[in-house]
Amino acid sequence: MGDKPHQDSVFPRMTVGVMGSAGGYLPETVCEPVRRLGVAVAKRGYVLVTGACPGLPQEAVKGAKAGGGTVVGVSPALNLEEHVRKYHSPTRGYDAIIYTGSGLMGREIENIRSCDVVVFAGGRSGTLGEFAIAYDEGKVIGVLEGTGGITQHLKQIIGMVEKKTGAVICYDADPERLLDQLERVYQQHVLPRHVRALEGHDPDGVPEPEGVSHEHP
Repeated sequence: MGDKPHQDSVFPRMTVGVMGSAGGYLPETVCEPVRRLGVAVAKRGYVLVTGACPGLPQEAVKGAKAGGGTVVGVSPALNLEEHVRKYHSPTRGYDAIIYTGSGLMGREIENIRSCDVVVFAGGRSGTLGEFAIAYDEGKVIGVLEGTGGITQHLKQIIGMVEKKTGAVICYDADPERLLDQLERVYQQHVLPRHVRALEGHDPDGVPEPEGVSHEHP
């Protein structure tokens, strides 16, 4: 992406979410491209975000760690004990796990909002819920074609919705080409907003005056 202002320490790196099947039959022909996607995210210096769940998101984590990348998981659990014992979720490969305590459905909002771009692979009802949030909130969305599940029906679902939200959706069966598309859309639609938001902003924040407490906007 050339000179990337988000590589500077005052500008957060682009976050790429990978959402998809957490269970069911996952053949190697589906797992392999998702791992390649994780590698590509890492090699390009981005941060991978998943729902800290097994299945295809964990395949992306494996790829990202193999590529030396940074991985953040957004867990439905209240803490590590619940993450492991109640949800039987993975811990390998994560640089940080955010414990939302919101449950499987509740954490989907935090998960999607933590991503600049979101890629969907395979998927069942939970993935469809995440897609609905991403689409409704006008996210930059990638669909990794050829991974089956709900993703193979998304074009039809979007046509049925008949609602313009500002979401931009990219399709490709090749993970590197898909990420190329998402990078271009990010540069055109998301990065300029981020740059404008930081104009005149103190990168260390502004401390609250003594004796004053208020909610941040």
